[in-house]
Order: sequence, then C-alpha cells, then structure tokens
Amino acid sequence: MDSTIRCVLLGGGNGLTAAVRRFLTTMFGLTCMPKCIHFWPSRNLILAAMGHLSTHVLDTAHGCPAAGMKVTLQRLEGHGLTTLRSFALNADGRADGALLDDKTMAAGRYRLLFEVAPYFRARGMALPEPAFIDTVQLDFGIADAKDHYHVPLLVSPWAYSTYRGS
Repeated sequence: MDSTIRCVLLGGGNGLTAAVRRFLTTMFGLTCMPKCIHFWPSRNLILAAMGHLSTHVLDTAHGCPAAGMKVTLQRLEGHGLTTLRSFALNADGRADGALLDDKTMAAGRYRLLFEVAPYFRARGMALPEPAFIDTVQLDFGIADAKDHYHVPLLVSPWAYSTYRGS
C-alpha cells in the first residue's frame, strides 16, 4: 500500500465502526478522517486499495470547483498520442470515476488537457482573444501502476498550479 495514501472517506458522520477504523489503520495504515478532500464518497475504500488515476480542478477566480470544464486524457507513445478519454467535470470538479482504474492503469507517459478558456468564457468572464491561458497541458508519468496518482489543478484565467496529490 502506498504510504502517501493517508485518509479515507469524505464528509462527516461516515458511520465507520471502531472495528473497521482499526482494521483500515492496521492493515493499510489509513486514517479515517471526516471531511477529507482527497477522496469522494463510496469509491474511497475501493480505490484506495488499488492503482488508479484521478483529477480535481478548482476555479480559483470564483472560489469553487470547475464544474463543466472539459478534460481529455491521452497516453504518449513514442511520437504519437492516443486519446483515452474525454469528459466534463462534475459539480465537485472531478471526473465521475477513476480516469484509469486497476484494469487500465499502466506505467507510461500521460497528458491531461484542461479546456480553461472555454470554461471561463462559459461562466461569463470576458477574456481577450487569444486568451492568456487557453488549454492547460499537463504531461506526467506513471511509474507504478499499483499506485494512486492524483493530479489536481488550481486555475484562473491568468495562472495555474498543479502537484501530485494524494
């Protein structure tokens, strides 16, 4: 189990019994925390135990999740790209489910394309043409397919930041 995965379950009153909490702590080193921002309800326990890829986008200009932003996941292979999935983020600024799960996760180079300017224009922001930030392209590597890779993006029309989340 990856030692960077430290917490499970989003929201208070998660209903875990003391025995379940002890089991998760003893077997996996996980801490059950109310209001953890790293996982979403009902999928946490399953996804924490196997390799997967996830993303989360926060709109720092409006102080909210980037609901509706279009995202594309690609795999970089040699000199080419293969589009694996295109989707719009849900109300929490996340994809509905893992981008890659334990069956599709593989070591290699990947790219996430976040359609930033169209998202902000759809929210009514007047952006210049061309926009300062149109599409954020994040290239990253997956070294261990059994690990959890979380790629969050904090974004406004003028800046963005990312890191390997947990």
